[in-house]
Amino acid sequence: MISQPGGAVPHRIDITFDSNGVDCAAWLYLPDSTDPAPVIVMAHGLGGTREMRLDAYAERFRAVGYACLVFDYSYFGASGGEPRQLLDIESQLQDWTSAIAHARSRTDVDNGRIVLWGSSFGGGHVIVAAARDQHVAAVVAQCPFTDGISSGLASNTWTSMKLSGRALGDLAGSVFGRAPLMVATAGRPGTTALMTSPDSYDGYLALAPEADESFHNRVAARVALQIVRHRPGRRAEDVRCPILFVVCETDSVAPAKATLRYARKAPLGEIRTYDAGHFEIYLGEAFERVVADQLEFLTRTVPPSSQ
Repeated sequence: MISQPGGAVPHRIDITFDSNGVDCAAWLYLPDSTDPAPVIVMAHGLGGTREMRLDAYAERFRAVGYACLVFDYSYFGASGGEPRQLLDIESQLQDWTSAIAHARSRTDVDNGRIVLWGSSFGGGHVIVAAARDQHVAAVVAQCPFTDGISSGLASNTWTSMKLSGRALGDLAGSVFGRAPLMVATAGRPGTTALMTSPDSYDGYLALAPEADESFHNRVAARVALQIVRHRPGRRAEDVRCPILFVVCETDSVAPAKATLRYARKAPLGEIRTYDAGHFEIYLGEAFERVVADQLEFLTRTVPPSSQ
């Protein structure tokens, strides 16, 4: 681990932790309380980095007494790993395991009370991570990706065929050591991209920081072959801690119907639905409603040390 000052942002330090030989970059937010606080481990969705509004959530959580560990996945953002923009599901799940282990190793937080918070693709990851780790205190799965088949069926058939072709080409090239064949993470309808619903391109890029040179709207195309087979929602029934499912009713990326079906199987699951699309809840009034509900859930299930 390497720790250093966090620059101009108060109450935040920059750290790194090891994940299978890769240095993952993270922000550690610490509250004003003198007692160690529960720590919320946080990461983003498909091709996302922590600068894409995760700081807004972390600041709210810190303000009421939580520590937050907000990290970039291997191969993305400020984290290490080559080739860049390589999105691999098991690698990202390993990053979650490593981030949780790092949080447990720290003495400046309450390392016995760890909460997982993931959004979109990361919302699916936290379901799996909590099912694998039965010592997690609580989970927030925001607009979670739960079923690759359902998401695939929501896409245009011709777009899916083009995407599959590029993914196969990328996978074949990787066998011979070629550089990854990239595909846009979000694109306009009809283009070849992982997300092409009418709200995807503008919604995704609205979250991107203007001056962040580490953000790129592209990933290695081979992940498309993994996504369609990925169904993290099936592990919801194995999550034994309280878990809040934040579901967008008009979600065009992670369809609500599939998510609700899985969420109802979680033993201690709670569901909040919102009349919003996949990208709307990060901003404006929808963001305020979501954060308020998440704070109510968190303070009730894993109260901060100050309470």
